[in-house]
Formats: sequence, structure tokens, C-alpha cells
Amino acid sequence: MRGRGTGLARLASTALVTGLVAAGALAGTGTAAADDAAPQHQGGATAVLDGLKTYDSAVIKTAGEEPKKVSAGLFEMTVDGGGKLKTYCIDIHNPTQGQAAYKETPWAESSLGKNENAGRIRWILEHSYPQVDDLASLAAKAGTGPLTEGTAAAGTQVAIWRYSDGADVTAVNKDAEKLADYLQGAAQNSSEPQASLTLSPPAVSGQAGGLLGPVTVHTDAAETTVAPPADAVASGVKITDKDGNPVSKATDGTELYFDVPKDTADGSASLTVQATTSVPVGRVFTGVTTTSQTQILAGSSESVVSAQATADWAAKGPVPAVTAQKNCVAGGLDVTTSNNGDKPFTFTISGTEYTVEAGGTKTVTVPVAEDATYDVTVTGEGGFEQNFKGVLDCVTVSDTTPDDDKGTDTQTGASPSPATTPVAADTTGGAEGDLAATGGSSATPIIAGVAVALVVLGGGAVFFLRRKKSAAGAQ
Repeated sequence: MRGRGTGLARLASTALVTGLVAAGALAGTGTAAADDAAPQHQGGATAVLDGLKTYDSAVIKTAGEEPKKVSAGLFEMTVDGGGKLKTYCIDIHNPTQGQAAYKETPWAESSLGKNENAGRIRWILEHSYPQVDDLASLAAKAGTGPLTEGTAAAGTQVAIWRYSDGADVTAVNKDAEKLADYLQGAAQNSSEPQASLTLSPPAVSGQAGGLLGPVTVHTDAAETTVAPPADAVASGVKITDKDGNPVSKATDGTELYFDVPKDTADGSASLTVQATTSVPVGRVFTGVTTTSQTQILAGSSESVVSAQATADWAAKGPVPAVTAQKNCVAGGLDVTTSNNGDKPFTFTISGTEYTVEAGGTKTVTVPVAEDATYDVTVTGEGGFEQNFKGVLDCVTVSDTTPDDDKGTDTQTGASPSPATTPVAADTTGGAEGDLAATGGSSATPIIAGVAVALVVLGGGAVFFLRRKKSAAGAQ
């Protein structure tokens, strides 16, 4: 068994963060800057794992070991800010952590990034329970006997495990097993779904007196709300389009700019984009700062999603923007530094010094061991300091462990019940949640005004963005 940390408490809805990107830049002590700026949120939903809710039994077989009986089915998550998610596991040999915090994650930053069957998993999700909630129709198509919600969930989970983990796993219930066989055989490749909400790039920088950007909105929501910097009135910094017109709403493809007045003191500012939408089926959710069983989305109510972007400016000298992104192929963290100032920027990562010329960009891949937590700090001239924390969880046990050394001592749900032979049973555990099977018709009430209330606050954040700024450092 791989070591696991304890679960995190729920992240506050005003501090939505992901493990994808934090951003910042060297800046002075202007009114738009803060000594402890909030972490940036590239986009998507963050949620807390409530537990396994709709399930039945399955048996995992591993060479040289007794078969192990486990629970197999749907988990439920509560979205920060409002909403519910239903998910299946794509990490059979890892345990879940109670009340663990999760973030919406691209396939490339999870075990699916190197899994040639990732598209088939998405197909299964779209053609089985709960997306297909007519169980009689599903049973007829799959050639099974009557299905309950529990056996439908178990059969779906078993089929997913065969593709996500390469596991030798069988549903205990005969009809659930027939469903699993049908789904596995019928599955076809599907493309990765679009993120619910993301901003690209999540950080821009430059000199005051013009538009800094663009920051492009990517979303499946019909419309998003754009919240300006918290001190926009005092600083005069506005969020506009390319023509300088103020923007408060955005759709997919909208380009946003920070309009920084000339002679504005060196500093930084952040914007927040938020929407209430259904998160697309097939999006992956990974633990924020603890390795908790990777999940894949099977259904979503109307849920709050959020993204942030930061702009930094200075009158002269280097003006860096730093982002970080997991690189599952290279097994590390890609730290990218751009410099939109008029002088080179010199920075240090893990004891090694690097320089980015004015107008240039440099990416440094910091090696991180699988399942290890990372704590990477970027320091630079003028007191610049930025920290990235998280955990690298890119592979399943079956990806890295020899066949004769794979254990089955971790699984989904409750502790395993060893079983030497499958047990014929039709039991269903857990309680069915209230999500609509199609993921969109059961809207979760959202407190009025939350779209503008979610501003750049850092409490409960995972990435800690600290900038030690001084007027001298901006020269």
C-alpha cells in the first residue's frame, strides 16, 4: 500500500483553487498589490468527497493472493460554493481520504494522460448509469436481468476499472457483471471533454499605461460573471475588452484585459470569472494536497465553477509572471516564467539560477516522485518569492508495479472483505443522491450575489502565493 495523508477540510467557496496553476509577478508596493496575494485559479470546480453512496459488490483477483471483495459504485461530492457531483473511481488500489478536497483536472495531469483507453472510459460514462437512468432500457440493451441503481453502478464501475487500472475485477451480482461485460465490449474512443471553466493564460504582466492581456475564457457555460479586482475603484484598474470597454460578463472565447492607467504605482491585481453550470461528464477530479483515489465525473447538478487570472506591472525593470503545471509524462512540475519587463529577470528554483530575457519565457521541469507532495519555491531579485504546493498522482499501481507484486489492500469505499470465491448476491448499499441522471436538470440553489462575492481571497488555499515586494525591487 502506498502511504496516504489525512483528508483536508472543505475549501471555502471564496478560495477556490486547483493544482494546475498559480501565477504572480514581481511588483512594487502600489495600491493594487498585496503582500500575501490570493492564489490564482486556472479554472473548474473544487469539491469535497462525501463518500460512496450507490454501490454493490465486486471481487478483485490478483495473482498469488486471495480474491478480495470490495464495494463498487458511485461516490458523491459537494462542490465548494454550491452543487453536487457523482463520480466513479479510476484508481482501484488507492484509498479515499475522508472529506478530501478535490479539484477538476485535465486528463494530462492524471493517470488518464498516458492511458490509451481513456476515451473508452468516457464512452462508458455517457452510455451507462447515471447518465442513462432508464434502468429497464439499459438492461435490455446490455442483455441483463433487472438492474437496480446499486447493481447498475457496480457494473459500470467494474467496466471502468478494467480500462482505468487493467484490473481483473468481477461484479458479484450476475446482472451487474453482464452489464460490465457489455460496456467493456461496446466502448469506443471519445475525446476529452472541455473544462467547465478555465482561463488562458492565468497570468499576464507588463508596464502600466496600457492593456495587459489577453486572458481568454474557455467554458461550457452559457455565460460567466467577471468580478474586477477587489480595489478596482481605488486603483483605477479595469477589466475590459481589446477596445477598452468595461466587461462584466463573458462567454466561451471572450478575451479579457487588465486596463492599468498610466503612472499607476507598481503592483498587481486579480480578476475572478465564475459561473453556475453542469461540469462535463468525463472530467477528472484529483486530490488537492493529499493523494486520495482519483475520480472521474459521471453526473453533475448545476454547480459553481470559478477561475482566476492575475496581472502584474511595473514602470521599469523585469516584470515576471510565474505559473506551474503538473507534467505527468515527465514526472514533475513545469514551472514557467515569462518576463514582460524591459530588463532580464534572474530567479532560482531548487538551488539553480536561471535568467529570462525581457520579452522571453523559460520553463523548468522540477522532478517530483510519484505520490509525493511537492513544495517548490521560486525566488528572484527584488525579494520575489512564489510557492507551489501539491501532490503528484499520475499513475495507478498497475502502471508501476510488477504483476507478481500488486496488492489489493486498498479499494473504494469501506474496508475490503476478503473472499476466496465470488458471492452471488443482489444487495445494494448506500442511498441514492438527488442529482439528475443527465447532470443538468437538478439545479442547486445558489446564494444570491455569490457570483460577485467570490473575489480574490486566499483563506484555505492550496497554492500559497507570496510576493515580497519593495519599491527598490521594482527599479
